[in-house]
Amino acid sequence: MTVRVMLISPALNAALREARFDGDAPLDAAGVRRAAATATAVPEADRLLHGPSERCAGTAEALGLCAEPEPAVRGWDMGRWSGRRLAAVSAAEPEAVSAWLTDPSAAPHGGESLLELCSRAGRWLETLASAGGGPDGKGHRVLGVVEPAVVRAVIVGALGLPPESFWRLDVAPLTLTALSGRSGRWNLRCGQPLSPAPVG
Repeated sequence: MTVRVMLISPALNAALREARFDGDAPLDAAGVRRAAATATAVPEADRLLHGPSERCAGTAEALGLCAEPEPAVRGWDMGRWSGRRLAAVSAAEPEAVSAWLTDPSAAPHGGESLLELCSRAGRWLETLASAGGGPDGKGHRVLGVVEPAVVRAVIVGALGLPPESFWRLDVAPLTLTALSGRSGRWNLRCGQPLSPAPVG
């Protein structure tokens, strides 16, 4: 049975604007406004979920979604780097940052390696594929608000890409990435902007 998995990246917050390793910072007022303005563009789904971060929960709420938190799509665990600016970590630990960017198995921050993140995201996607069809018999539609790193990791797993390709994928705020298919065979439609509702 075909499964459609639709992933929305959350709105910007101060941590992203400052290029910080997100330490679970909530949306700011601008992010809430941007998300609320796109609520009418959100597609329908049989199941609604969001990553457990404050940013994902706040975006889901601003979009008007009654979504459940899903621990399997939590953001990338950056260990002791969480909440710190990338520039500051690069200046203090250049070799560690270099290893993190070039070796998918490296986790100098004490959190998850890129391989671990991609593996977790891939397992979650395969779990959805094995869950069966939706209530209308036409396939299951899942909509989730998840961190950009999770969207990228899901794409890597779904398409069987080498882990290093993660760094070549950009996921803009409030964009929709859709995967449809079944276990081992996925088609990708990525980067669809959620258009704000017309004014007046």
